[in-house]
Amino acid sequence: MSAELTVTDRAAAKIRALLVGAKAGHGLRVQVVEGGCSGFDYKMGIDAPESKDHVFENAGARILLGSKSILHLNGTVLDYRSGLMQAGFVFNNPNVKGTCGCGTSFSA
Repeated sequence: MSAELTVTDRAAAKIRALLVGAKAGHGLRVQVVEGGCSGFDYKMGIDAPESKDHVFENAGARILLGSKSILHLNGTVLDYRSGLMQAGFVFNNPNVKGTCGCGTSFSA
């Protein structure tokens, strides 16, 4: 399956910073997992690529997506925001049909 994931320059810079010191070839795994109050939640962590992963590279930032997560992330823009009260990755996901009150989980 061909998929599209866009990573902003801010997100790419943060991912590169997270990967400093990681083993060669590792990347940021982005997953959609069952959970949260709306049905799905995002999960992220540094990981080695697996044979069936979709690997996206943008400005030196390597992102790993499993085939199940691709279904929910196709067309998504991954951004990173840093503010006085909160900082973190932000998913602008066109596949989301609804979100919970806390804004961390979604339905598709």
